[in-house]
Amino acid sequence: MVDSDAHLKKFQKELSAGTVSLVLLAVLARAGEPLYGYLIAKQLERTGDGVLAGKQSALYPVLRNLEGGGLLDSFVEPSVSGPPRRYYRITEAGRQVLQSWAAAWRATRDSVDSALEGIPA
Repeated sequence: MVDSDAHLKKFQKELSAGTVSLVLLAVLARAGEPLYGYLIAKQLERTGDGVLAGKQSALYPVLRNLEGGGLLDSFVEPSVSGPPRRYYRITEAGRQVLQSWAAAWRATRDSVDSALEGIPA
């Protein structure tokens, strides 16, 4: 017997690996101001009907990775209601990468949609 739920979970995990980076860059590009992790997570919950919600544990390693690649900058500010907060903003290099990733995503999406044509949802 095939465990459809296990296959779906594995597929969703593999699919989200690259899309989280793409969506993080897009959220920060649209924000127009630096955001800290919790605010970014809230934006992800509102984006795409919450498809990327619940990924908060994966958020911080991805943010650090994007920063390490020069796509984001960050700075720490004190917080009146708790520990200091690390704010992230997209760099110019990040904006350029976002454009190329968005084009690649759209081409991939269109190709996959074409292949899935006629398959019941």
